[in-house]
Amino acid sequence: MAHTHETAAAAHRGRLAIVLAITVGVFFIEVVGAAAANSLALLADAGHVLTDVAGLALALAAVWAAARPANDARTFGYARLEVFAAVGNAVLLLAIAAFVLFEAVQRFSEPYVVRSGLMLVVAMVGLVANGVSLLLLRHGQRESLNLRGAYLEVLGDFAGSAAVIVAAIVILVTGWTGADLVASVAIGLLILPRTLSLFRDAMSVLLEGTPKDVDMDHVRRHILDAPGVVDCHDLHAWTITSGMNVVSAHVVLAKGADAGVALDALCSCLADDFDIEHSTFQLESEDRRRVELQAHT
Repeated sequence: MAHTHETAAAAHRGRLAIVLAITVGVFFIEVVGAAAANSLALLADAGHVLTDVAGLALALAAVWAAARPANDARTFGYARLEVFAAVGNAVLLLAIAAFVLFEAVQRFSEPYVVRSGLMLVVAMVGLVANGVSLLLLRHGQRESLNLRGAYLEVLGDFAGSAAVIVAAIVILVTGWTGADLVASVAIGLLILPRTLSLFRDAMSVLLEGTPKDVDMDHVRRHILDAPGVVDCHDLHAWTITSGMNVVSAHVVLAKGADAGVALDALCSCLADDFDIEHSTFQLESEDRRRVELQAHT
């Protein structure tokens, strides 16, 4: 029978779709505004927003794909696609940051006129729209790497709009158009730290690293405290996708121990104390441990 694994992002599918629609609107407004105002900062932010449109669409597609039922070929379904989407979003963000910085450097030697009033109005529209999107995603981004990627993209857009607003005000007050270029550089630099953090966390999942919220020593102690358990080895913990951690272990039982009681205690312990619903235990007798040690030498 096929089973569907509900991911942390699935509950926020509707909000993600709304954010995508808002972001598409912001992109078109900023493209028109950048052309009319001759603002590199707006153009750079529009390019960033376009990348975010692709990233959000990818994130939404990954949520849809992850909801597909598991089968014999993919027993955990397609949940891991959400993590691939997070990696893809991080790569896109890094690419757009590099583009913005390159374009800003190119323009420093080219004086130009900026229509700062129009630039300010467009940036304020973008700021409000991105603020709404951040409110829609603020809860989901704590539960899913995929949604966290989307949240960071919108956060970058929000920061970009704020930078453009500051630049427009500076140009209005002082007439210094270099503020437009400074804002462009700020947009590029603001993207980098959080994007690298997202990339690192997503790659840790793909490399099946121990989940950040799981203390392996603590898990091992709980396993050893279960009735009838005398030893534990080959203990592993990894993440399928955000909110879906998995543990497997070989557990050695004392002679005469009740295997059913021990197994019930182990499963309930991980589910209650560590919120790990997917656990696999190989129960072994003490003499089996010697056989395994010989097989691994």
